[in-house]
Amino acid sequence: MKHTLSVLVEDEAGVLSRISGLFARRGFNIESLAVGPAEQSGVSRITMVVPGDDRIIEQLTKQLYKLINVLKVQDITETPCVERELMLLKVNATSSNRSEIVELSQIFRARVVDVAEDSLTLEVVGDPGKMVAIVQVLQKFGLREIARTGKIVLTRESGVNTELLKSLEAKV
Repeated sequence: MKHTLSVLVEDEAGVLSRISGLFARRGFNIESLAVGPAEQSGVSRITMVVPGDDRIIEQLTKQLYKLINVLKVQDITETPCVERELMLLKVNATSSNRSEIVELSQIFRARVVDVAEDSLTLEVVGDPGKMVAIVQVLQKFGLREIARTGKIVLTRESGVNTELLKSLEAKV
């Protein structure tokens, strides 16, 4: 199972290196990693997607707390959250299929950010499922390049679990 960890750290040189070193020494892969300033000055939020069972994640959490500069670690996998990711996607585009690509991108609320003679570059923002879906739809045109930021997450203060609501609507 994939777990999403939100880690608050002091914003100092070498913190990310120590955290990634911890994972590397234990042979764990980080599938997604996003780092940026948090709401407090001098604090950064690291969002990681890590494969593993609950026991492994609990061990990693304990190890993270042992590192200097780690302030808070949360496994927010089961917590209602707002998840977003940014992806830039370069697609082969000819004069004959360009309008179809633009129409498909509009369905996903993607923006065309660069137009070349034989390609279009799209900017897509949304949840990770949306990223997978648009890649699948545009695959038939030929994908030249993909750059993804990695998932960023904040817990929902409202406590509303939109994934649960979606599954309930699907049953109705």
